[in-house]
Amino acid sequence: MLNRIKMMEKKSKVIIAAVLVLVILAAGYFLGWFGNKKSNPLNLDSMKGEVDAGAPLNTGEVSPFTNLPCANWNRRPIAVMEAADLSVRPDSGFSDADLVLEMPAITASITRLTAVYVCNNPAEVGSIRSSRHDYIALAAGWDAIFVHWGGSHFAGDILNKKTIDNLDLNGSFGNKAPECGFRKAGVPAPDNGFAKFDKLLECAKARNYRMENKFSGYAHQAEASADQRPSGGHLRVGFAGPYAADYDYDKATNTYLRSWNKVADTDANNGKRLAPKNIAVVIASSEQIEGQYNNVQIGDPQFDTVSEGDAFYYFNGKEIKGRWKKDKSKWASKLFMYDESGQEVKFVPGQIWVEVLEPGQALKWEPAA
Repeated sequence: MLNRIKMMEKKSKVIIAAVLVLVILAAGYFLGWFGNKKSNPLNLDSMKGEVDAGAPLNTGEVSPFTNLPCANWNRRPIAVMEAADLSVRPDSGFSDADLVLEMPAITASITRLTAVYVCNNPAEVGSIRSSRHDYIALAAGWDAIFVHWGGSHFAGDILNKKTIDNLDLNGSFGNKAPECGFRKAGVPAPDNGFAKFDKLLECAKARNYRMENKFSGYAHQAEASADQRPSGGHLRVGFAGPYAADYDYDKATNTYLRSWNKVADTDANNGKRLAPKNIAVVIASSEQIEGQYNNVQIGDPQFDTVSEGDAFYYFNGKEIKGRWKKDKSKWASKLFMYDESGQEVKFVPGQIWVEVLEPGQALKWEPAA
């Protein structure tokens, strides 16, 4: 009996010790004791550099992203941070975006999106979420006014230096604009941040932001005729768990019907199925830099040592291999997308989705038989 008691006491001590170790490790993770990566000193001069203007790659009164004609063709882009959380799907406004970026906000886990608007004014955008520094660097390269609901302290360091024209609807960083958004009733926090798009335009103009576009755009070509398109095809972009995206190529419309976590993805504003004409999958590594905060090696000057990588492009029902590049010495450098010959990819007219996928995450294209 005495031996049994001693054994139980010893077992209890082992369990308590193991629990303490786990608690210490968890605290270290979230408080940033382990694996911290120091940022480079923020060079204000390089970060405030002008966008890579260059000669316009599209002619006529068309969007620099989609090459589609519209009345707002020369308006400066508005880039809005949006949530990928299951609780707020479907999001509002994506069907009206010229370009949508989807990228990890936590390594091998949660993604977050940025919708970029030139031509269209969606009735509402949201759920609007907090910024991460990677998204700012990409938005700056597209010459966008950046809209977000707060952000990480890494993002705050950048925004407080006024390195990009921004609207912080949480009123925390950079140009504070809490009057420009609203909390939607019935939506759980922190995913209840939304904005009327017309209000965002009004707020940008009230702050005397430049409203004319300087972004040179992405190159385009005529889309393939119906008789030159394949009968189908399926693309799997294997983000973790419920963040994975699938696209089914539709020959008749020459679009890719998007599904999110195996559910048809639509726009909450109008019920439209999300169906971009072009998909660019950019391969870039991701790493934790402090607790829950993440860094994607996408060519920003704060943390990154990498400024190029593999890329895969999908339009006209086919896959094209290539590379991406972004000059990490300049905050506002364009995200360039090249084919295997080193020429800028020529997309077909229409919406572009940019998927930033980590090495090792599944990317699978199944062409039509």
